[in-house]
Formats: sequence, C-alpha cells, structure tokens
Amino acid sequence: MKTVKVLVVDDSAFMRKLIADFLSEDDRIQVVGTARNGEEGLRKIKELNPDAVTMDVEMPVLNGLETLKIIMKTMPVPVVMLSSTTKEGAENTFTAMEYGAVDFIAKPSGPISLDLHKIKTELTEKIVQASKANIKGLVKFSAIGKKPAVLQQSYSKIELCQSMQISRSASISSSNPRKLICIGTSTGGPRALQKVLCDLPGNLNAPVLIVQHMPAGFTKSLASRLNGLSDLSVKEAEEGDILLNGTAYIAPGGFHLTAARSGKDLVIHLDDSPPRNGHRPSVDVMFESLGEISGIQKIAVIMTGMGADGKNGLMEMKKKGEVKAIAESKETSIVFGMPRAVIESGLADDVQNIERIAESILKFV
Repeated sequence: MKTVKVLVVDDSAFMRKLIADFLSEDDRIQVVGTARNGEEGLRKIKELNPDAVTMDVEMPVLNGLETLKIIMKTMPVPVVMLSSTTKEGAENTFTAMEYGAVDFIAKPSGPISLDLHKIKTELTEKIVQASKANIKGLVKFSAIGKKPAVLQQSYSKIELCQSMQISRSASISSSNPRKLICIGTSTGGPRALQKVLCDLPGNLNAPVLIVQHMPAGFTKSLASRLNGLSDLSVKEAEEGDILLNGTAYIAPGGFHLTAARSGKDLVIHLDDSPPRNGHRPSVDVMFESLGEISGIQKIAVIMTGMGADGKNGLMEMKKKGEVKAIAESKETSIVFGMPRAVIESGLADDVQNIERIAESILKFV
C-alpha cells in the first residue's frame, strides 16, 4: 500500500509535535513536514506535494479558513481540519466543509488539547481516508452556491406543483405520515446534505430522518445551518419529537436515533446504547427501527462516507416492508464506502449523482 504523505499545519509547536508523532506511529502514514501558519502551509504544499493536510482553524498570519480557500482554488489537496467543540468552533468547521475540507477532528479539550490521544485512532483513519477522497467532487461542490436550484432537468416545477397539490392539505401539518425519508451519511455528508435538503420543497409530503456521523456538539450547529439554507424545517432531533411532514430531524451526536408508533403519531426516541460499526448515531440502528414500523413506505438514501454503516439496516428494512433505496454515485461521493456497500449488495433501486438525489426522492414520494 502506498504511504500517505501528510503535512501538519498548526500554530502550536506542542500540537504540531503531538499530531506528527501520532500520525508517524501508523505504518501507512509519513509526516513529510509541518508549518506554523497558513502562509507557510501554502509554501510547504507546493514544495512537498502531500497526499493530505491537517490544519488548525485559528492561526496567525493566515488562518485555516482563508488558507483552505486558497488551497482548493489553486492546488487542491485533501484537508482535515482540527476544530474546537465551542459554538464558534462548530460554525467554523461547517464553513471549512463548505470551502472544501474533507473532514474534521474535534479536539476533546479546546484549542490546546492535552488529551488528544483520545482521538488518535480517529485521526489516523480520517487522514488515510482523506488521502483517497474524491478531490474533484470537493472542488466542484465548493463552487456550488448556497441556495441551489430546487429541481433538475427532467423534473419540472409544474410537475412538482401538480404532484404536491394532490396532498397539500395533509403535507402542511400531518403528524400521521404515509411516507418517510431516511438518510445516512458520513465523511463529506454536510456538503451532501446541504445539496439534497436545499433541493427539496418546504411542503414535502414526508418527514426526513438523518444520521450524519458527527460528534456531540456539532449536530445542533449543522441543523441550524441547514435550517437557514433549506425551505424545509431542519432541527436536531429531541426525545419525543413527533414526526411532521416537511421537517428534517438530525440525530444528535452521541445518541442513536430510532422511531416508533405512539397512537397515530410517529415519535422519535434517542438512546446512548453502545456504538454500532463504531458509530453513535448509527445508520443501521435507525434503519432497523424504521423497518419495524408497518404501513409506511420508506425512501432510504445512502450518501458519501467511509465504511458500510447502513447496509445491514437497509437489508433488514427491505425484508419488512416497502422500501426504495437511493445511493450516491461514485462520481460525486467524497468517500465511496457506504454507497458502494449498498450498491454492491444489490440493495440500491437508484444510483444518482448528488445533484439528482432530491429529484429521485421526489419521484418516489
């Protein structure tokens, strides 16, 4: 296997050494250099041609966000950001994702993390995966506007209005949905979710449940950000939420999300049972719980992400009811792990580039 060459960019000498030491302990990784700020980082990228870069956000001379913008415009390379778990840190993280970062690592203790060793495994795995990322997809997405066009090519606004008017009265406030959209994603997911949710209409005749692999402290900011960009209502899921059409619920970091009937309503439940596939929330756990709900058509969507979370849950869900499954294509997936697992298992009813996933959802709805 090819050794992954990594450049570490951080203004803290302590953090540069700590990160470099952690990465160097993995046989798959070679740290080829370090840089103290974004300006030096840009010079080192040109000089060393790394396969991946770790970058802090707050740095003197040229901060991480501005550096990232320049990298993606002039010499694209996979970047993993290091972020604090503060509200400001979370907002900067999603800005970095928008600019083209592959992924991020949450520092356990803020800007100077003496216990960064807690995430050593996560750091090395994300760097290895980042080195394989679809860099063309990252560059393409970073050029997309914040409020993309709602529909694509063959699915016209007139057709959408006609189809939505049929059940408009039910879609406005129904807490007894007949269809349910469930989305699972991981690395590259915030970008993919932004594209898909912004392409769906606000009067969507179904609720949307979302598992995005992300640590606690970030999912609330993600929901708030997407709520401001999408015509849908988007919120971080809470225990006891009643599912409403036209609303998207994002599983909070650190909790599995499930749903079950309560009278005529469908209600969200959260729990902190052990991680599945190394994840909490897990797509498999959500899909399996939805498979137990009868009388509702499910539209399952698996998008960019490493691993295979979602495949087994989708298999179980398909055994128990009517399910249409959509997988993101290799062409637009930042990491083609989760969609590949679904496609190669023969579970996907449709495979689409990210630009057409909302269109595919609407046809099934």
